[in-house]
Amino acid sequence: MKKILAIVQHRKDRSPGQRFRFEQYMSFLQENGFEIIFSNVLNEKSDKIFYSKGKYFSKFIIIIKSFFKRRKDLKIAKTVNCVYIYREAFMLGTIYFERKISKLKIPIIYDFDDAIWLNDTSNANKKFAWLKNSEKTKKICKLANVVITGNNFLADYARQFNNNVIVIPTTLNLEIYETVKIHSLQDKICIGWTGSETTLKHFNHIIPTLNKIKEKYESKIYFKVIASRFYAETDFEIIFSEWSKESEIEELLEFDIGIMPLPDDEWSKGKCGFKGLQCMALKIPVVMSKVGTNIEIIKNGENGFLVEKEDEWINCLSKLIDSEITRKEIGGKGYETVKNKYSFDVWKSKYLQIFKEISL
Repeated sequence: MKKILAIVQHRKDRSPGQRFRFEQYMSFLQENGFEIIFSNVLNEKSDKIFYSKGKYFSKFIIIIKSFFKRRKDLKIAKTVNCVYIYREAFMLGTIYFERKISKLKIPIIYDFDDAIWLNDTSNANKKFAWLKNSEKTKKICKLANVVITGNNFLADYARQFNNNVIVIPTTLNLEIYETVKIHSLQDKICIGWTGSETTLKHFNHIIPTLNKIKEKYESKIYFKVIASRFYAETDFEIIFSEWSKESEIEELLEFDIGIMPLPDDEWSKGKCGFKGLQCMALKIPVVMSKVGTNIEIIKNGENGFLVEKEDEWINCLSKLIDSEITRKEIGGKGYETVKNKYSFDVWKSKYLQIFKEISL
């Protein structure tokens, strides 16, 4: 049996990107002859400290412990057939560990699904942005034997430094989504957003537009946010549900319309459309900013809506609020898009092939 050392930052089921880029493929890899050694540096306790404001001494201790954890991983790397790295081995700007693994002549699979070379630091750690290194991503690309990216924008960046770059979109296992109850329409229409604390700023940016929608439809609609934390100043009520893996799909099923607002910048071009795809997998119609991969996912007016200006947001949301038939039609076509292009079943063989070809 061949062995994979998976170098990741978070514990299982914590990070959406990590979950859907690697963790959901673990059972399939194991069924096909791979043993996986899963190595994360943040546990539940250290995670809460690391992404909270202040607590600088505790964060320093976490970094020290993480360093020694990765030193142990270097010993493990000598015993495996390949090393999978999601985003980075260590949270600071150094590529010390990636370089050490490369010198061991152990094949490296490097995977990222954001424009991480732009160093979009979390609000809690803005003061430490200087510890990041904008050159880090390209250096790891150069060391890797194969680079996997979540979209073509990211792939174009990686191809400047590595000739073996493969695009695998962030995928969804529809078996999981199809085992839950069918989305049911309520008397009041729910407009929903889900995301991480770091992307909450994108939702906050659209609040003035949502306020106009609320003024137009009043009690006919309400808003819901699913995230790890939520803070926003609004003139209208927003229902907040804390994210958990166990309740994630059930919470999403309350949405009648899903939204994915993004600014038109370089960071957003690297996003892989996951928030929209999750809603589409549940036959929930989506309205998404006309940015980056969203343009590849959505055919405007067919399987969702792409918008840029505020009046477009209002018009498209209004179409969906006003018509149950439109919601069902758009939602159904969105589901077919995920099934045919962005599902686990479509991409699992290609994913397995990468590990088989690179393993010693």
